Amino acid sequence: MRWFWIDRFIEFESGSYAKAVKNVSLSEEHMHDHFPGFSVMPGSLMIEGLAQTGGILLGEKNDFKYAVILAKVPKVTFHSWATPGDSLVYTARLLDDRDEGGTVECTAHVGERLVAEAEIVFAHLDPADPTLGAIDQKNFVFSMNLLGILEVGKAGDGAEKL
Repeated sequence: MRWFWIDRFIEFESGSYAKAVKNVSLSEEHMHDHFPGFSVMPGSLMIEGLAQTGGILLGEKNDFKYAVILAKVPKVTFHSWATPGDSLVYTARLLDDRDEGGTVECTAHVGERLVAEAEIVFAHLDPADPTLGAIDQKNFVFSMNLLGILEVGKAGDGAEKL
């Protein structure tokens, strides 16, 4: 099963930056155990939301010609938390894009409050490489199949949202 830790994009400037929203809900299973009596979004899932935002930004810049995978998170700082009812806004700025991968700088905010900031490094894999045949491609989040979530400001029927 694949998990998406962003709900929608609210801004997207190809090759530059992206903003996505994750609405934190008590209906999410992990919120009941983390932590009992004071439910907060786990930091690891916030990192994944930041990585999905940045990975899609990097993948789209290259027309998804590579499989984009998270390689490492060399720097992350958590300043606060997100609780049920909060809307996390993830912002990713592309710092570097090379044939072998790229780097993004990310932040997570709830309103004006800074929740987390990170630097995330991605690796590019060539989908034509025969050694990738052993890897289940459906688990690569940052692929062309996600272009639908890039339709910023559109309703389900394609009409412009106000």
